[in-house]
Amino acid sequence: MIAILLHIAFALLVSAHILLRRHRQPETRAAWLLIVVTLPYLGALAYLLLGQTSIGRWRIRTMQRTFADLPRPEAAALPDDGRLSTTARAMLRVGQSISGYAPTGGNAMQLMAGSDAAITGMVADIDGAVDHVHLVFYIWLDDGNGTRMAEAVMRAAARGVACRVMVDDIGSRQFTKTKLWRQMAEAGAQTRIALPVGNPLLRMLNGRIDLRNHRKILVIDNRVTYCGSQNCADPAFLPKARFAPWVDTVMRFTGPVVRQNQHLFASDWMGNGGDDITAILRAPAEPPGPGFVAQVVATGPTFRDAAMPEMFTSLIFAAEKSLFITTPYYVPTQALQAAICAAANRGVEVTLILPARNDDFAVGAASRSHYESFLEAGVRLHEFLPGLLHAKTLTLDGEITLIGSANMDRRSFDLNYENNILLVDPAATAAMRARQEEFLAQSRQVTLEEVAAWGIGRRLTNNALAIMGPVL
Repeated sequence: MIAILLHIAFALLVSAHILLRRHRQPETRAAWLLIVVTLPYLGALAYLLLGQTSIGRWRIRTMQRTFADLPRPEAAALPDDGRLSTTARAMLRVGQSISGYAPTGGNAMQLMAGSDAAITGMVADIDGAVDHVHLVFYIWLDDGNGTRMAEAVMRAAARGVACRVMVDDIGSRQFTKTKLWRQMAEAGAQTRIALPVGNPLLRMLNGRIDLRNHRKILVIDNRVTYCGSQNCADPAFLPKARFAPWVDTVMRFTGPVVRQNQHLFASDWMGNGGDDITAILRAPAEPPGPGFVAQVVATGPTFRDAAMPEMFTSLIFAAEKSLFITTPYYVPTQALQAAICAAANRGVEVTLILPARNDDFAVGAASRSHYESFLEAGVRLHEFLPGLLHAKTLTLDGEITLIGSANMDRRSFDLNYENNILLVDPAATAAMRARQEEFLAQSRQVTLEEVAAWGIGRRLTNNALAIMGPVL
């Protein structure tokens, strides 16, 4: 009898903790309650290890203080000649409310031709650096592209350029043990590891292990930055080669938005123990020339809760004519799923491309649980065939583009540090839309008849994993 009472008390205690957690979606609470009720002790342990969204009190204070105290880049005045629509201005306000970066004009971009071309462009810009090279990647491999990038950093360091290189501890764990990583430091580059795990058992007592820095940022001489989905690796991506090639999109930016990515890098660098680079942020900026309006949208565990799904959902609800989305991982909030269906239901031409084969079985199954709702609403749903479409892109009404590192899944929404750039420009959006159409040409259309013919086993698997979506 005592054992039963202790069991009930333990279950109630863990359940109360789940229900009292602040800033959690109801479906997230429900998923964890289901796990704890179904597997009381194993579920409680899983919740204690994976149910939190804290990187640790000390890290939270350090990251938030660093981000807040760094000098912000000055924003160029926005055009007042009617070039910015009411919708664009509203979306830029949403972006600014998330991470504080004001929309700024005078930017230009180049959409890189592909993954290898993106690395080639980065290497060329690093070879032209005269003052500093700042790099952060979630994943860096010692393959062809990873070696090319490291060698460019070493060449820059050898000629006196200040090189600061940071990788995520889990995403690049193997790379930090390689000779190439050591050689960069020996050549004079400063290297840092973001969110180091250390002793896993001790780490779990003060924050969740798998909250990661998923950003991909390169800033050179305060004049050039890159933003997109590309990790520092070959498209063959050897750790998961059977899903290759990994297909990414990257943009090269010049203009005032570079300073915003610089500020974001500085907050990551200094927040993870790097040297003080405030002077670089205070260096005089060149007056912006002609160009489009853009802003950095940064999110993460120490930013506002639910910021990334808010950005996505706001853009989707703003669509009036067309909405085109590519994402490798789709595990949405209820609001995000409803927004996409609502857009199609009100007559917006909505196109969504997901991978035909996902490297994460559970995520792939959870995403397919939403197919029927998409198709009934009129969404043009396609699956990309030749490899894994890793590009995270959104274009809206031929005017607005969002590109960056954030997926449409709970990990990007709640757990990862992400970086994106929101831009307003018909020409840049047309270039991105053309690339999306290239992806569409390599995809197969999913039909309602096909989904309706799925067997009961497949439906059970998809829907069961979708219930677990908030904890995937």
